[in-house]
Amino acid sequence: MFTVEQIESAHGKVKTGADFPNYIKEIKELGVKSFETWVKDSHTEYFGENDFKTTSEPQYKDLVIADDSDQEKFIQQLKSHQRGETDYMKFCEDCAETGIEKWIVDLDQFTCIYYDKAGNEILTEEIPH
Repeated sequence: MFTVEQIESAHGKVKTGADFPNYIKEIKELGVKSFETWVKDSHTEYFGENDFKTTSEPQYKDLVIADDSDQEKFIQQLKSHQRGETDYMKFCEDCAETGIEKWIVDLDQFTCIYYDKAGNEILTEEIPH
């Protein structure tokens, strides 16, 4: 199975949101089936075959997630990030500000779903592949 170190090595190549699709392809090849990233501290739970699971360490000090989500503002900031205009930390700060608690990526479906603190789906995106 895969290790957090292998995943973090692949993630190290991501400089902006524009690099995200290549990262997804690389970790799928490692055997990652899905992952769940928590905006609060960017710790991520990775899932593989046969109930395999591994979790990364927090990546930064806790951010405060807004109680109310702002879908329109989040989408604007996400598109800016995907164009390569912001780095990962800025993207996470934008998520917190607009009430995004986590995202779940499904590597079989090539989707990324963003959720608010109440567990509501705020946006589902297809990942280019």
